[in-house]
Amino acid sequence: MIRHIVFFTARDPKHLPEIRAGLETLGTIPHSTHFEVGENLHTDTLTGTEVDFVVYVEFETEADLAAYKAHPTYEEAIRRVRPLREMRVAADVVAR
Repeated sequence: MIRHIVFFTARDPKHLPEIRAGLETLGTIPHSTHFEVGENLHTDTLTGTEVDFVVYVEFETEADLAAYKAHPTYEEAIRRVRPLREMRVAADVVAR
């Protein structure tokens, strides 16, 4: 199983609803076995409160992840979210 985890920070807090809406469109893409968008509770005082959203997606195979990233909805989500976000950090890891 592959875990795709992405962290986002908004340029401006007023854009949080638009960013969430854009990220949630990713859940309509087939190929994943689990999809969620979570808003950071900002309770961790050790690292700051810079992360606003986390996208967490699970895939059976790397081919499924590649198909997800090649889907037109993925490109549309990028088009909607990129101008509103400050930071994006992504990791794809194999679950053991």
